[in-house]
Amino acid sequence: MKGSRSEISPARPEHLIWISREVNITLSASLRHARPRIHSRIFPRIRFAPLNPLRQWLNNIQIQSPEAARKICQTIPSHCPFERTIRFLGYTILYIPPLCKLNPLYPELVALRFRALCYLADECGEDVSLYC
Repeated sequence: MKGSRSEISPARPEHLIWISREVNITLSASLRHARPRIHSRIFPRIRFAPLNPLRQWLNNIQIQSPEAARKICQTIPSHCPFERTIRFLGYTILYIPPLCKLNPLYPELVALRFRALCYLADECGEDVSLYC
């Protein structure tokens, strides 16, 4: 009877899994001897990422002048401008959540704004509370 419990070898350290409650479980024979995915070695996975050049460009922008840093801080808002709460007679009728996180370049833009704020605070010694 192939794959039965009686044929599984005793637990060895390389066949143990650690779980948060510190219980060791041995891998089943089918998991230990699973076939590797051959097609992934023959045909490498091609990723379609058309925004990667733009992401890299935004990440590589070096802030070297206070004017450019101020312009970046004024252009990129500190909070989402699309977030709205529509009220009528003190009751919330409609709430529009922040939509900026749907932007695929949101992390890069926030990082660029942060770098500009850090430049103004560290290099120029300006008070950045005006831009928050």
